[in-house]
Amino acid sequence: MQSKTLPGEHAGRSRAVLDEGMTLALPRPHRDDLRIALGGLFGGMLLWLLGIHPRVPSDPLVLWHAPWAPLLPLVAMAACEPLRRIRPRIGVAVGTLALTLDTVTLGNVVTIVMYTDLMYAAVLYSSPASARRIPWTTGMLTVVGGVVPAAIWRDPQGLLIGVGIGVVAFAPAATGWVVRNHRDAAEAARLRAEQTALLAEVDRTQAVMAERARMARELHDMVANHLSAIAIHSTAALSLDNPQTSRDALSVIRQNSVDGLAEMRRLIGILRDSSGDLEPAATPTLDGLAALVKGACANGLDVRLEADHGRVPVPVELAAYRIVQESLTNALKHAAPGPVLVRLRQADGTLQVTVTSPYRPGDTPRAPGSGSGLTGMRERAALLGGGFTAAPEAGLWSVRATLPLTETEGDLS
Repeated sequence: MQSKTLPGEHAGRSRAVLDEGMTLALPRPHRDDLRIALGGLFGGMLLWLLGIHPRVPSDPLVLWHAPWAPLLPLVAMAACEPLRRIRPRIGVAVGTLALTLDTVTLGNVVTIVMYTDLMYAAVLYSSPASARRIPWTTGMLTVVGGVVPAAIWRDPQGLLIGVGIGVVAFAPAATGWVVRNHRDAAEAARLRAEQTALLAEVDRTQAVMAERARMARELHDMVANHLSAIAIHSTAALSLDNPQTSRDALSVIRQNSVDGLAEMRRLIGILRDSSGDLEPAATPTLDGLAALVKGACANGLDVRLEADHGRVPVPVELAAYRIVQESLTNALKHAAPGPVLVRLRQADGTLQVTVTSPYRPGDTPRAPGSGSGLTGMRERAALLGGGFTAAPEAGLWSVRATLPLTETEGDLS
């Protein structure tokens, strides 16, 4: 269904768009600038009413002797003050014309003061190019305004013209330049501080995520093997009506429960201990593979270990141990009956870990799994800069990891 737009609604939208465009084209003056304009106008009119002028009627520069003449440049200068932030270059250009007109009248001190403010604001609020150009221009006018009259009149008094230009134009422009530089430096420092804080927060978040991933891998690798064995043997104890089988299963369950609890206590001790003294006791090495294989055999697997390697870095030892441990856990849960081969071989500056187990597509796993074990093994290999694959090969499920034997600075646990 199509909606109809009434003429009044169309006109209202058009006015809204027009008002928005006018707002963008003509930004509203700052309230402080309006106060400066009104204050300068009232102050200048007060001096005019009191007859206070910087020049006397006999001054040769006074070409317009009408008593009300100083009010015109005063009003023009006050009208330029609201532009000091939103249109600084227009304000200083019109203000220069007003100041020129003021010099041929009796003049008003407030007109000159407001012009210095416009010159200061033109440097402070205009574009960077204008901010650099105005001080140089006013500086050159100061020099020329002092040297040329003195040279033409051959009178040092002519230098006072340059001094006047310097006081009225160059001094406020230079002050604006200094203030702008300080503001820019402060803003740059603020941005650097924000960026530093942002980078620190990103680093903290990444460190937390990395630590959480490390703890997840450790918890999974340390507990999954024992819990899988407990689940499988408890299923056997419940499904077989044989006292001896149930007794054997319960013995395996108890041993895995005790071992899992001991490893959990070691991990909790590491998390609670701030000195790190418990870390070596909880970090397995390749020397513990024999005990790991013996435990897998006790859980019902037919495992054979072939190890041909020298001394390897500690991070590589831990990664290899955990990969073998998780592979045996997966074999306990998923492998078909048959031998499981664990092979470690050192060659070409790498430690090659291979675990093969019988594989029969369509078999139901003997214990539930989340699939995070393969992810953890792949992460461990990637942290060392190595490679990892896990896929069926000719009736076998093959897990292969290639771990470079080089020290790294990352946390590889």
